Amino acid sequence: MASVHKEIIIDADPAAVWAIISDFTDGPVRMAPGFVTDSRLDEPDVRVVTFADGTVVRERLIALDDELRRLVFSVIGGTMQPEHDNASMQVIPHGDGRSRFVWIHDVQPDDLTIPMGAGMGHGLNIFKQTVESSSEHLG
Repeated sequence: MASVHKEIIIDADPAAVWAIISDFTDGPVRMAPGFVTDSRLDEPDVRVVTFADGTVVRERLIALDDELRRLVFSVIGGTMQPEHDNASMQVIPHGDGRSRFVWIHDVQPDDLTIPMGAGMGHGLNIFKQTVESSSEHLG
C-alpha cells in the first residue's frame, strides 16, 4: 500500500480552517471552489464529490473529531475505484493565528498515488488561497 502525504501552512486561524474541513457535505466545494464543482450527501455518512475534470468519487465518513480537528474518510466508489483507500485531514495550530493542514491518503493500487497526489497538491493550493483571501480566516 502506498501513501500520499501533503502538508501546507495556511495563514488563518485553525478554527476557521476546521470549520471548512469539518463540513462533510459542503467542505470540498468550500475548500477548492472551481476544482471541486459539487459535493452532496448521498447517504447519512456518504458524500458524492464531483471535480472539474469529471472525476466523481463516493466518500464514506469514518471519523470526525472536533477536539483533534481531524476528519477521516474513505473513497468507496465513483469513477475512481481503489481496492483500498483511507484518508485523513487534520488542522493543527501553527504559531500565532496560523494553521498547519496535514492530508494523508493510503491507497491501493499504488499507481493511484500519482493522480491522487497531483489532485491533493492542486486542491491544497486552492484551499490556501481561498481561505487566506476570505474574511472568515480571522476566526
